[in-house]
Order: sequence, then structure tokens, then C-alpha cells
Amino acid sequence: MTEIKAYIEAHKDRFLDELFGLIRIPSISSLADHKPQMYNAAEYWKKTLLDAGADRAEIFETDGNPVTYAEKIIDPALPTVLVYSHMDVMPVDPINLWVSHPFEPEIRDGKIFARGADDDKGQGFMHAKAFEYLVGNNLLKVNVKFMIEGEEEIGSPNLPKWCREHKEMLKADVILVSDTGMIDPKTPTITTGLRGLAYWQVEVTGPNRDLHSGLFGGAVANPINILSRMIAQMQDENGRITIPGFYDDVLEVSAEERELLGRAPYNEENYKKAIDVAELAGELGYTTGERTGIRPTFDVCGIWGGYTGEGAKTVLPGKAYAKISTRLVPNQDHKKIEKLFIEHFQNIAPKSVKVKIEYLHGGYGYVCPIDFVAYQAADKALVEMFGKRPVPFRSGGSIPIISDFEQILGIKSLLMGFGLESDAIHSPNENFPLEQFYHGIEAIVGFYKHYAELAQG
Repeated sequence: MTEIKAYIEAHKDRFLDELFGLIRIPSISSLADHKPQMYNAAEYWKKTLLDAGADRAEIFETDGNPVTYAEKIIDPALPTVLVYSHMDVMPVDPINLWVSHPFEPEIRDGKIFARGADDDKGQGFMHAKAFEYLVGNNLLKVNVKFMIEGEEEIGSPNLPKWCREHKEMLKADVILVSDTGMIDPKTPTITTGLRGLAYWQVEVTGPNRDLHSGLFGGAVANPINILSRMIAQMQDENGRITIPGFYDDVLEVSAEERELLGRAPYNEENYKKAIDVAELAGELGYTTGERTGIRPTFDVCGIWGGYTGEGAKTVLPGKAYAKISTRLVPNQDHKKIEKLFIEHFQNIAPKSVKVKIEYLHGGYGYVCPIDFVAYQAADKALVEMFGKRPVPFRSGGSIPIISDFEQILGIKSLLMGFGLESDAIHSPNENFPLEQFYHGIEAIVGFYKHYAELAQG
């Protein structure tokens, strides 16, 4: 691997320059007024992939944001790798907590600080640069296709339809994804499981307007109080979700697999220190790793209503709102969970309020087998990179489109990511260590070498 190390060293300033150009595009998919920026990002990816050696690159329209597709077909008879990434990023609020501007990347302490530095512009760009090296040095021995979408952070609502419409074009033997992470910088990791997701917005309405809390308080139901009590009823004292039928389809993980998962490096004191909490919480009877990897969860992602400005305003609000999500495990159907939650939440609401629930998005969980060729190729590449076998890891996160790929395209995905827990994705001061960026490029090059050998026997 000395050649790729030398190539990275010789070109790393250019790599960062080009990555920073992409990061500077504020491609926030959840904000409608950023739609033009989504097209700017799509064009940037098109040029990047053509410059890297793609024979064809094109921007496709969807019912939402665009998709950039590119390909390099060496020989139709050879195996094909389809690289998936996303060009969209999360909003940056609260902006006042950022040390530097979220869309003006800055290197501090050996890390790139910016929105999208890790998720997923930095990790996606590793693939572009590995591809550039392989093509430029005549080392690419498989066909490669790229699919860069613009709606992952809002649940990829339009990509399944686009995949169905372009199923023939997207034919491949494996989908390669770097939108996951490593347990720590020295522990190579291949993500073998993702949780599914179901996400709602709840509106609770009491009186027909905000009221004076002195004149009406105690006589009229306060929607914020009611909503808070309803949310509190959603979990019992053991951390189990109380929605009837919620656990019906949960696959219990065997004792043997739980033992394997338990081998992953973990230090509880360091874990707590990193997020500045005195005590951890969760479902009784499970370890922290199991709670975040193999068990479903319930979380309030946002809650608001009434007066939240400076100083005091004695108001009994007319409405209260919450954004609520559940992380689901493989075999749970997010569409079924959608209905179970809505029915239960409406049933526990008192007659003093009206409840409106909107289902925002959801997706299925995913399990990656460890006995298929792409996993074995990644295993070999990571051993070369880190000097030890990677740990198979079930992530607590969700990438809903991954299960859609399997259902629509009939292709398994390999989740080979290089992000770290400390990268603060979705949070202020998102970052990506330079070392992880360079290691990712090197390991991806190794993956292609071993995949070409193994896939062709």
C-alpha cells in the first residue's frame, strides 16, 4: 500500500481544496430555500467524478432533489461496485454554538470542522479520491458506478421511485457505502446492522388561542402540560416502550451474538465523560452497546409551544408541538409502527385537547452478512490498513434507503465507514479527523484490490 500512501501525501492539499469547495455549498435538504444549493452540489459532484476518471456523469431529476450518477465500465463481464453517498447535510442550528462558520471549513487540531465534514461529504469524497487513484494508475479491475443523492437527511423520500425507474442502469454486485463509523480510531469496524426509523410530528391543541395563565390557568387544559404527560407515558420504569404491539416483531438476538457484540472495546467512564453525563440510562437488562445497536428506542427530538422569548410572559398556550422518533430493529415494519403509535397516542389523549399527528418519514433496519465476498474484501483491506481484524458492529443509526436498495435493486450493501463518535455529526462543530479521511482513501483502494481478486475467484 506504499504507492497509495505516496499518492495521498503528494495530493493531499488538492484533495482538501476540492473537498472544501463541496463543503462550502450549504446543501441543507430540509430547507426549501436551499433547493438551488442542491443543484450546485449535484453539479460539483458531476465535475468531481468526471475529473476523477468517470466515462459518464449525469444529473437526474427526481420528485425532490437531484441525483448525480456516474460510471466507469471497464468490461460489462466484470463485477460492478455501486458507490452510494449523499450530498445533503443537516441544518446548522444552533449557529451560536459553532466555533467557526459551519460552511467555511477550518482545520483545527488535525480535524476538518464544518457541516458535512464527516456526514457525508468528507466520507463520500474518500471514494472519489480512491477512484481517481485507481483509474489514473490503471489499477481499477472492476466496474464502478456512483449514486450521490440529495435527500438522505430527510429520509430519501424520492430515491426509491428513482431507483425503480433506473433499475437497469443501477445493476451491480454490491453497494459500497461510507456513511457509518468506527468504534475508535484504532479499531477498524464494519457495520453489519442498522436500525430502522419512524418519525412523527405531533400537534396538541387546547383553547382556540393563547390565554392569560392567571385568568384561565387551572380551569383550561394546558397543551404543553398535557403533551408532556402523554410523552411520559410512552415508556415504563424499565425503559420499555408502552405502545401496544410495539415489540411483536422484534427479533431477539442470540446469546452467542450478544457475546460477540460485547467484545467491542468499550469504556463506560470514557463514554460518559465524552458526553458529560453522570449516569447512563436505557432499557433494563441490556448493555449500552446493545441498547444502541439491537434494541428499539423512543425519543423526543424536539418540543415547543407557548412563549420562549426573553423574560416572562404569563401565557397558557393554545398549542404544543413535538417531534418524536423511534429507532427500530430488523424485522420491525416502520409502516406498522407508524399506525400503532398514532392509534396509541390519540387514545391516551384527554378530551380537553385535540391531537393531530403527521408521519414525516421512516425506514426499515438492515443486516449485512459477514460471509459474502464484499465483506471479506473489506476485512482484508482493513487488516492491511490497521494491522488487525475489523469488528462487526451493529450501529444505532439509520440509513433507511439501504433496506430499500435490497428490496428494489436486489443488492446487498457493505457499510465501510470511517467516522468517529467524536465527529459530532448532526451537531454544532461537526468535524472529521484528517487521519480518518486519508485512512479511508487508502482502505477503499485496498477494498477494490481484494474485491476484484475474490469476486473473480
